[in-house]
Amino acid sequence: MPMRFRGIALDRKSGQTARMLRSAVLLIVAVFVACAPARADQPPANAPIAVVSPPAARDGNLPRTRWDHKGAQGHLWTRAALSALKQHGRALTDMVPGDIQDWCPAYSHANARGRRAFWVGLLSALSKHESTYRANAVGGGGQWYGLMQILPSTARGYGCRAGTGTALKNGSDNLSCAIRIMAHTVPRDGVVSRGMRGVAADWGPFHSSAKRSDMKAWLRQQTYCKPLRTVRPQARPMRPTQISTAE
Repeated sequence: MPMRFRGIALDRKSGQTARMLRSAVLLIVAVFVACAPARADQPPANAPIAVVSPPAARDGNLPRTRWDHKGAQGHLWTRAALSALKQHGRALTDMVPGDIQDWCPAYSHANARGRRAFWVGLLSALSKHESTYRANAVGGGGQWYGLMQILPSTARGYGCRAGTGTALKNGSDNLSCAIRIMAHTVPRDGVVSRGMRGVAADWGPFHSSAKRSDMKAWLRQQTYCKPLRTVRPQARPMRPTQISTAE
């Protein structure tokens, strides 16, 4: 029996036809979507999601050095030197050199961390004049190698891990060796460089007054070498109270 809805007669046959048309349209849409190429900026639904780890943050507690401009490589050298000072270089931080006031006025009252900062800073200042911060530098006609320009036979004599020219071109190992040498000569002589002893006994730049002054000036500017009274923030002066003279 025909049905009427708002003046439109619908019988069973027309209802079946409408359902068939609807199914056909849905089928066409499904085929089109399945065949359409995936967008390049949208990975497939079952594609694995890559997890990107953020880069490791730089240790903000590293002391300032003269090779900081070398970036990650410089930071690696600093960490290597700090590690060596905690091990075979402890003799350096356990003592107070007799001429330390010329180099680092805050050293005598600093803790072990502050003292290590000075020695790393000294190494970096010295490397400016020895190798201009070049780990692969070779001087003296093939005699001295690396950041601190160390003679391989000298390295072997002090028991350094790097005992060849090639090995001494590794910046971290070169610094470790330099600290091993200094940990012997500085306690022996009781000074950093006075009288061309201590560190000066093995490194030529200390024999130049200009280079020695340059290293001292740079070190004395660093926070770890400044006396606490010069680093501590100063209180701002109070403004004078203005007294009104108006009647």
